[in-house]
Amino acid sequence: MRKSWDEYFMKITQMVATRSTCDRAFVGCVLVNEDNRIISTGYNGSITGNKHCDEVGHTMRDGHCIATIHAEMNALLYCAKEGISVKGAKCYVTHFPCLNCTKALIQAGIKYIIYQEAYRIDDYALELINKNKIGLKQIKGVEE
Repeated sequence: MRKSWDEYFMKITQMVATRSTCDRAFVGCVLVNEDNRIISTGYNGSITGNKHCDEVGHTMRDGHCIATIHAEMNALLYCAKEGISVKGAKCYVTHFPCLNCTKALIQAGIKYIIYQEAYRIDDYALELINKNKIGLKQIKGVEE
C-alpha cells in the first residue's frame, strides 16, 4: 500500500536519525518544500571536523550535551550554507523540537512541524508555534 506523504517523510526522518553521533537522543530531521521535495536533512552531531560524542563522550552542561548540534539546526544550517530557501517548508522531525530549534525553524520560515516523539515539549515553544500560526502535527505509529 502506498504511504501518505507524512508517513513517507517520517520514515525517511527515522533513517536520517540513524546517522546521529550523540547517543543521548537519535534525532533526524527532513525539510520538505511545498512541492513535496526534500531540500535538506539533518541529524544530531558535532561540528564538522570535530570529534563526535560517540568517539570522545559527552560535553555536558546543565543536563545537556553542548557539543551536539541538533538535527533541525543541522538541516537549517545546510540550507543557509548552500543558499536554499526554506520559506514555507515543512519540517519532519523524530522528536518535538527544543525551544531553540523551534525559534530557529519559525524564524527561517518553516510553516509546518510534523514530529513523532513528544519529547520534552516546552510550553513556550508551543506558545510560539501557536502565536506564529505554525502547523503542528504528531504522527504516532510509523513503523521504524
